Amino acid sequence: MTAGNFDQVLQALRQRKPFQMFTVELTGGHRFEVDHPGAIVIRDGVAVFLAPGGSPIWFDHLSVSQIEGAPANPSGEPI
Repeated sequence: MTAGNFDQVLQALRQRKPFQMFTVELTGGHRFEVDHPGAIVIRDGVAVFLAPGGSPIWFDHLSVSQIEGAPANPSGEPI
């Protein structure tokens, strides 16, 4: 994924009205759900997600395997 495409996709998902959770999967298999539009900052192919509890997850356009426009766990329970 290019840095520009990474930024564009994440910004579009972040700005959906109404906001809907989405899932990011990293190349190592780690997955997390972005559950709030203010919990993620994106710039120049790099992003940081503040997970519940304030733990930051840093990732970039090279470390993303896929971005899904829906939560990984439809029940809403954290994964």
